[in-house]
Amino acid sequence: FVRGDAIAAILITLVNVIGGFAIGIAQKGMTVADALNRYTLLSIGDGLVSQVPALITSVAAGILVTRAAAKNDLGEELGRQLLFYPRALNVLLVMLLVMAFMPGLPMLPFLVLAGITWVVVRILKNSQLGQGALPSAKAAAAAGGKSPGAEPAASGAAGSAAGEKLETLLAVDTLQIELGYGLVSLADLKKGGDLLERVTGIRRTFAQDMGMVVPPVRLRDNLQLGANEYRFLLKGNEVAKGEILPGYWLAMNATNSRAVLKGVPTVEPVFQLPATWVTDAERKNAEVNGFTVVDAPSVLVTHLSETVKRNAHDILTRQDVQALLDNLKQTHATVVNELIPGLLTVGQVQRILQNLLAEGISIRNLAGILERVSDHAAATKNPDELSEHARRALGVQIARPYQQAGGAIKAITLDSRLEQSLAQGVRQSSTEVALTMEPRLARHLIDRLSGLIQQMLSNGLPPVVLCSPQIRLGFRRFFESTFTDLAVLSYAEIPNRIDVQSAGTVPAPEA
Repeated sequence: FVRGDAIAAILITLVNVIGGFAIGIAQKGMTVADALNRYTLLSIGDGLVSQVPALITSVAAGILVTRAAAKNDLGEELGRQLLFYPRALNVLLVMLLVMAFMPGLPMLPFLVLAGITWVVVRILKNSQLGQGALPSAKAAAAAGGKSPGAEPAASGAAGSAAGEKLETLLAVDTLQIELGYGLVSLADLKKGGDLLERVTGIRRTFAQDMGMVVPPVRLRDNLQLGANEYRFLLKGNEVAKGEILPGYWLAMNATNSRAVLKGVPTVEPVFQLPATWVTDAERKNAEVNGFTVVDAPSVLVTHLSETVKRNAHDILTRQDVQALLDNLKQTHATVVNELIPGLLTVGQVQRILQNLLAEGISIRNLAGILERVSDHAAATKNPDELSEHARRALGVQIARPYQQAGGAIKAITLDSRLEQSLAQGVRQSSTEVALTMEPRLARHLIDRLSGLIQQMLSNGLPPVVLCSPQIRLGFRRFFESTFTDLAVLSYAEIPNRIDVQSAGTVPAPEA
């Protein structure tokens, strides 16, 4: 703005000079020399006066910009910035002397200003000579060497400043979304983007459903990604990525329709289902033929929601657990005081809650979980055992997602001889529970489970295995990487009023 004002003032001055020259000759009857002399002085004077507001504006803007990061009061900060560099004052002194001896300008005011400036320069130089050891000590400390006579406090201050600067680089965002340059508009409110609002909605919904507060999510662009690509980072590591087309709609064939849509074939990023990116005109055709249609931002937000849910156990930190306990203490102080720190530490409670979250179980009923844990914490400190006891207190909640319309649960069961064989492979330490088995037995289980799980999925049922409490956790962890969507429940977790129907039995291997 200041530069534009200066350019405009120069143009106006030129117009005034030329116009005044023409008026002086044509209307006033002046000679060329007189017209040029008079109107040039008037135009230049007017131009100089018009630059005073621009000068004030530029100084004020500089003060505001530098003041934003300042820690001192305005007077101290302004004086430090104007008087910190004697070289600038020397330049001002020379310019004042030149203007004092310039013909046509008053000499006395400029000489007085030059004298005042010279006194200020001398005072500043003398004060800096008395503090000369401090900059040299700081320079020596920054170079990593020692300066003769350097003050220890100076080197310590330099080291502290360097340490503070480096510490800011150590922070790692818990959750981060990186967007390709083609997706940046989704987070721009001025362009109608509502991604920030939707992410906030995810955090609110997750707190209500899972009983855990998700930390703030940072959004940033990444030029190394493709234009329409995005990825999610958990503590600096990539956990999921995908690609969306802004302005298009994702059509998923949820009803096995035979219609063929015009668009860009793709794969839905959450459940890896075949889908098609369609235009707004083709969207109506997709809806008529039974396709599920969602917009591009909803695809990203749904992917983020599922990613957060699948990684909730890694997101939960001890600091988060402490915050949950502090909040619970306001209404259930007895439960918290009885358990911590007399029976368990915050770290052990964190492990228990992580075990629950890892299997998609909400910890919103934190009071009930801790009450059940307190009942058994005197007998064992093993977080895996205690989390199994906590699951039994949440039986109704655990069973609900797998109940059919009539309230029954259809599940895969294990032969009793097979369960006895697996129980012999359970290994329990002071901190965890694991399951070991022979490769032949593992191959037998994988083959039989694969067929039964495919059967349940084809019938629209969630795959569930029902087994004894002794092997449940070890069995689930052993097959977690092979069957990612398989839920493993124990008989002790199913309430008595819920009917259990067999979807098949895995027999013991033949000898």
